[in-house]
Amino acid sequence: MHWHGGGRSEQSWSLPHVPGARFGGSKPLYVLSSDSTFSAAEELAYDLQQLGRAVVVGKRTRGGAHPCQGWTVHPHLEATVPVGRAVNPVSRTNWEGIGVQPDVPCAAGDSLDRAHALALAHLAG
Repeated sequence: MHWHGGGRSEQSWSLPHVPGARFGGSKPLYVLSSDSTFSAAEELAYDLQQLGRAVVVGKRTRGGAHPCQGWTVHPHLEATVPVGRAVNPVSRTNWEGIGVQPDVPCAAGDSLDRAHALALAHLAG
């Protein structure tokens, strides 16, 4: 994350030890998306997609990557301004304004069935 005002950058990492069984780095992973998928859910889909770790199935997401801060200007008005910019280390960009493009585009209501069919096909070889 690149924060505005001061040029501060911040990296996020998973913990080196996570209790419980590991899922494994080679098992197929499918992330369902829709035009309602937004913000942190988009980041998960985008990051897994960029790492080549998951196949995104469904509709293009809404495109909210930048963290924002709001200020009350009037009791009935708030100004919301981006205060940072998410930057993926693989793509060197993000999904702001364009959304996460699915690897397998389909209607959101069909995404679970499509992902299930892809998983079965993968298992069948």
